[in-house]
Amino acid sequence: MFKSGSISLLLMMLLFGSGNFLTMKKGFVAGRTNVTEWCTMPTSCKVYGFTDWYEVGSHCVKYFKWPRSFTAAELKCRATAPGAHLVSVHSKKHNNYLLCMAKKFNPNNLRFWLGAFELFKSGTFLWTDGSFWDFQIWTRGEPNHMYTSTEECVEMNWKETGKWNDDSCHVKKNYICAFKWDTVLKRGSEKME
Repeated sequence: MFKSGSISLLLMMLLFGSGNFLTMKKGFVAGRTNVTEWCTMPTSCKVYGFTDWYEVGSHCVKYFKWPRSFTAAELKCRATAPGAHLVSVHSKKHNNYLLCMAKKFNPNNLRFWLGAFELFKSGTFLWTDGSFWDFQIWTRGEPNHMYTSTEECVEMNWKETGKWNDDSCHVKKNYICAFKWDTVLKRGSEKME
């Protein structure tokens, strides 16, 4: 067993070990922190007319803070930019970019629609943009309503930050739209350098 001196020493090391508990980062306010401090925002989209969008891989993406059902959000994306859909995610890096955008633009409500849905109660999920399903990062225990019509659409940040959940498509959430920047360039626009 431990002697009382050993326990005291252990407690002292835990409390005062590095001294970091006494330091606060510049700009820190009690109860409020910089939510994007740890994450890297993607760079601005270089397609003329879409510089308020962000470049994630070969896509330009934009966060919309106007809650809509999954279907209404998908239709709004299609009306917003040429070839746009709700965002598809194909890597951890891109997933982190989207999380960072949600934290920047709506830190009090991180939940938003991704462009994924379950195909006819099959347990198979697809992207609205038709891209290949090659990445997933579900919250533990999700998707939990496969093979039902209860929860057929995919959101991010329900229970675990940065993870996905299946939810009812009629629920209104914020969303992220995406389009391939080369789709717009093929129509005569220029990519800005």
